[in-house]
Amino acid sequence: MSSGNQWIFLAMACAASLYGGWRCIRYFAQARLLSDVPTSKIRSAAQGFTELYGVLEEGPEAELRGPLTGKPCLWWRYRIEAEQRNSKGESSWRTVEKGVSEGWFGLRDATGSCLIDPRGADVRPLTRDRWEGRQRHPRGAAPAPGLLGQLLGAPGNYRYTEERLQVGQPLYALGDFHSSGGGRQGLDIERAQAAVIREWKGDFAGLLTRFDSDGDGQLDEREWQRVRLAAQLEAEDRHRASSAAPTRHRLGKPAERQPFILSSYGEDELGGRLRWLAAGHGALCLGGALLGAWFYVQLGGL
Repeated sequence: MSSGNQWIFLAMACAASLYGGWRCIRYFAQARLLSDVPTSKIRSAAQGFTELYGVLEEGPEAELRGPLTGKPCLWWRYRIEAEQRNSKGESSWRTVEKGVSEGWFGLRDATGSCLIDPRGADVRPLTRDRWEGRQRHPRGAAPAPGLLGQLLGAPGNYRYTEERLQVGQPLYALGDFHSSGGGRQGLDIERAQAAVIREWKGDFAGLLTRFDSDGDGQLDEREWQRVRLAAQLEAEDRHRASSAAPTRHRLGKPAERQPFILSSYGEDELGGRLRWLAAGHGALCLGGALLGAWFYVQLGGL
């Protein structure tokens, strides 16, 4: 092997070691976090980063259907791959189309329900269909498993993958939890008053119509005092209306660099998978380091 090729392989080994080490640390940290965060009940969950476990239910939006199979679901993710062949006749697959739904859905446990915004989540669904066909977009559902499925889904130029979350399936959720309504929010009167005034300033002509009593086209100090008083009363009315509304719980992506996980697998199974992934990438890190050291020695580094 020439010296130039050895340098290339050394660089590749170092890159594999760094990548494996980074992924190992990340997966191990996620597995540790799963075991450290206690599972909460929806009704009594603390606000902020929270772990929930329950059963999937429909949300406020219309029923979804998988884009490739047409099957009803609460969430979907799909990928279409095209088969390619090189000059040697070797085949490989290239993704030509993919997508993921963003509609909200519900999670219920024994104490209540929570709406989930799946945008930005690491979703690990239980249901996954994969088959091949001759057309860019398949028609109808995925072939049934077994011999019949093999006959109907004969190998072709395209490979389809569709994953779904469906009503009644279990769901483990780790993300940012917030509740509104039910008298939960305290009133910061100065902030609420300022928000109302900013809203009214968006229609300044309407503000003048309501509070410019002398008709000079501007608001003097006495008129601004009336604006502030009216805004305070409006803020208090809005707070009372919000407090009278039923409590609503929502879970979404954390603002900080914390994981957002939605998984059909329980905490123990998911934690085990993450630890296996951490171990595999740790082995990649070690193997890359050893291989890099060997190439370094071959290049006369020691």
